[in-house]
Formats: sequence, structure tokens, C-alpha cells
Amino acid sequence: MTTLVVARKGDEVAIAADSLTTFGDTRLAAEHDRSYDKIVHYRDSHIGLCGSAAHQLVFESLLRRHDNLDFSNKFGIFETFRMLHPILKEQHFLNPKEEDDDPYESTQVTALIANPHGIFGVFSMREVFEYTQFWAAGSGREFALGAMHVMYPQVASAEAVARAGLEAGALFDRNSALPLTLYSVKLQPT
Repeated sequence: MTTLVVARKGDEVAIAADSLTTFGDTRLAAEHDRSYDKIVHYRDSHIGLCGSAAHQLVFESLLRRHDNLDFSNKFGIFETFRMLHPILKEQHFLNPKEEDDDPYESTQVTALIANPHGIFGVFSMREVFEYTQFWAAGSGREFALGAMHVMYPQVASAEAVARAGLEAGALFDRNSALPLTLYSVKLQPT
């Protein structure tokens, strides 16, 4: 899996990801992976993906081919993922099946987003959340959330909060590892 984190503090947002890819019991560490960054970029948005390693190339392809994607607010993100869902199924052969009693087809994607508009999370049924301080996703999320909760009042920047969360996830989660990638941007004034 992975550890992804986002943080918001003052006029800054930050996103960070670990660099380990796993295939069952096999680990592909950053030193052996030419493209270990799990964060993709679209205009002023940084999008961290967790789940299948295939998501990375699929999303890089989607982001290059579409110029009308909106990651600026909760509704825009929802509409973007709703619009991408049939494309994922038809052009990228997404298997949308999870549980028989699920209310909607799954996109099979968990993503965290950081941009000048804030920090957001997107989950498999296209649920979108906007966070006020921080959040984490992936197999190391519990460790990351705990570390960020403790560090949030003690550090001055969103980058420091994100770094603390990611380092805890990488330390304690067997499916996450350093080095980390981290991006920060200034929030747009409201």
C-alpha cells in the first residue's frame, strides 16, 4: 500500500508520499524504481494516489488528455471524478466491482489533493472531503494521523506537519518506506 498525507497550516498546504511499491511480499524500494513519486501534478494541484500501482500511469494519462478537470473545491472534484469514472471503465478497463451491497460502482481509487484552494480527499465511491488541518490515507494512515495530531500545535508549517506524519507512517507501516516526496504551495487568499 502506501502512506499519503496532506496538511494545512497558516497560508500553506503540503502533501507528501512515501516511495515504496509492494507486490505481495516483494518490495520495490526507491533506489530500484526510476519513478517512485506517487504524487501526480495537474496545473496547480498535487494529487497523491494509493491503491493499485496501475493508478499512477492511468492518472498521468488522464491528466494529460483532459484540460477541463476541476480540483478547486469539493463539488468540482466530485464532478471531475464522476466524469472520469466511465473513461476509467471504457478506456482503461477499470473493474468497478467491490462488494455486492455497495451503493455505487467503485473507482478503486483513494487520493489526497493539495492545491492553493485547500486539502481534499477522494475515496472509492467518489466521496470527497475537504480538511481543515490534516489527513492521511493508505496503509500507514493511522500512524501518520497520530503523529500529525501531536505535531500540529507544535510546528509552524504545513510542510513540517506533513513530514512528521509521513515519517511516522514510513517507520511503523511495513508497506511504506522513505525517502518521501513532499510538495507545498501557498493558499489562495479567501
